Amino acid sequence: MKLAARVSRIAPSPTLAMAATAKAMAAQGLDVIDFSAGEPDFDTPDPVKAAAEAAIREGFTKYTPSSGIDELRGAIADKLQAELGLRYEKSQILVSCGAKHSLYNLAEALLEVGDEIIIPIPYWVSYLDQALLNDATPILLPTREEDGYAVRAGELERLVTPKTKAIIVNSPCNPTGATYDRSTLEHIAAVAVRQNLIVISDEIYEKVLYDGAAHLSIASLGPEIAARTVIINGVSKAYAMTGWRIGYAAGPKELITAMANIQSQSTSNPCSIAQKAAVAALRLGEPFTVKMVEEFSRRRDMIVEGLNKIPGVTCRMPKGAFYAFPNIKGLLGKRGPSGMLKTPSELANFLLNEAQIAVVPGEPFGSHEHLRLSYATSMTNITRGLERLQQAFAKLT
Repeated sequence: MKLAARVSRIAPSPTLAMAATAKAMAAQGLDVIDFSAGEPDFDTPDPVKAAAEAAIREGFTKYTPSSGIDELRGAIADKLQAELGLRYEKSQILVSCGAKHSLYNLAEALLEVGDEIIIPIPYWVSYLDQALLNDATPILLPTREEDGYAVRAGELERLVTPKTKAIIVNSPCNPTGATYDRSTLEHIAAVAVRQNLIVISDEIYEKVLYDGAAHLSIASLGPEIAARTVIINGVSKAYAMTGWRIGYAAGPKELITAMANIQSQSTSNPCSIAQKAAVAALRLGEPFTVKMVEEFSRRRDMIVEGLNKIPGVTCRMPKGAFYAFPNIKGLLGKRGPSGMLKTPSELANFLLNEAQIAVVPGEPFGSHEHLRLSYATSMTNITRGLERLQQAFAKLT
């Protein structure tokens, strides 16, 4: 069988693959500590579950408009107005089957052969593959750990060519937990306006911020940049609703309409029940999110402190999301039971096989010096995991 050439350009999601491996090992009775999962370990809030139950009882189980129900698009518009000061008509909002689906619809509607899209490194794993699936060329923009992974406007503009179509902004960032301050966003916005670029602003972790920080969307910086920005968001991370699969996009009407047409010919509408649940999350979920983030903050402090005590490991304090991204270059080149460990992937496999700890290696995020650890797990698991990490790394020679 001859498959389409696009299939050979991509690999399965490494984060999902590692999480699946960890679950399979646990199902076999192994005591695996899973730092790979990119989802809150909290249960979905009760008001959200109640809204879903009510939808089922009331028979809200049929097809809906493929772009999402008016009630949910209205709730999203109200949220964007109240929190970001941005006004969107319902026709400028598309509800999809998760934020990843929103991003894929956008890539299909925007990118084609010959287009370039600028992606800062480190990046979320699917940005690259979604661009490749849609025949575009990813142009990678390195950032520096010592700079807090900030994008430098001069370096960004030097990568712009007549083929450049868009740039991705992800703040707070998966995998680094870094956030972009106003100055950085203003510089990116200036380049985007000057060079006529679309900005894809992935804001899925906007609610998961620490130390009193407030989220700032690049679209909030003025009408010129708002007119060329597509905001991508959803309910998965902020309201512990990863399995409900509700994401959304808000942006220029022409682009959102194109995305909606694509969705109408692929998945049609997102789950009707999950849409009703998402309305409740956006209207009633803030107290839950605040408590969840308070707990994540305590876990963040514990895991970063513990990682920094391990010889050969250094870890910046993330400002958002729920990932630690430790630099492990001090361990590369050491030897384990199966030989020299030269890469983060080899180190991650060592931890899984020798210590039953699941982490995600840095290569799929564009780094050859890091691992990603999710601290969306219990304090007990973090304590036990840090002990195992220290013991495992101490065996390397």
